[in-house]
Amino acid sequence: MTTYGVLGVGSIATAIVTGLCDGVPEPPVVVLSPRNAARAAELAARFPSVRVAADNQAVVDAGDVVLVCLRPADAAGVLDGLRFRTRHAVVSAVAGLSVGRLAELVAPATDIARSIPLPAVATRDSVTPVQPATPAVTEIFGRLGGSLEVRDETAYEAVGAASATVAAYFRYLGTISGWLTERGVPGAEARRYVADTFAALSAELGTPGADFDALARAHATPGGLNEQLARDLDEAGVYAAVRAGLDAVLVRTGPR
Repeated sequence: MTTYGVLGVGSIATAIVTGLCDGVPEPPVVVLSPRNAARAAELAARFPSVRVAADNQAVVDAGDVVLVCLRPADAAGVLDGLRFRTRHAVVSAVAGLSVGRLAELVAPATDIARSIPLPAVATRDSVTPVQPATPAVTEIFGRLGGSLEVRDETAYEAVGAASATVAAYFRYLGTISGWLTERGVPGAEARRYVADTFAALSAELGTPGADFDALARAHATPGGLNEQLARDLDEAGVYAAVRAGLDAVLVRTGPR
């Protein structure tokens, strides 16, 4: 069975390890870097097939597939100091780290791919964009909900930028629940109401070929309240600001 070495144990790495091991009859062996010691120890205590290595080189030495889950600012410096071998397959989850630059850092390894995993891989409910669709990257994300190859590099970078919208989404929901609380609805009840309202809409997103414009129209009765708020946000430039924000993220995360 494949042994996975994980460099960097942040939230995405934690989600990946959880998805690989939680409730799985035969979970793979996972070797974690010790950098985030508390989180690594917690995962090792939770899952019998997970252990913490002495250092990053020990992670690489133990792994058949090395998952790079380092922060973009740290990735090049960490990888440049490690010794990879031709036998290694490398899967990166580092934003903006191009396949070409990754190949330079992990040479002589040549089995290299990038990925954009989201927290939902922890419950194996998320399809993960990858480039290119190597056997190693499709195998690991096949365990975690599936993979989606995005062959064009420009399109791949745009998908990566779009993944930065999650925090803004939750702040949007938080703004609604906060507004309700300011008007007398207890905080816990306001949050539960907003969470239930939007969770109920998830079934509409699960249909093949979900059409967001059509869904918006379906929920905006002419002259109704949904139509009014959508129009007011449009006139206030909210949707234009979303596009501008995505452009700014794309500039920041473009390939290096």
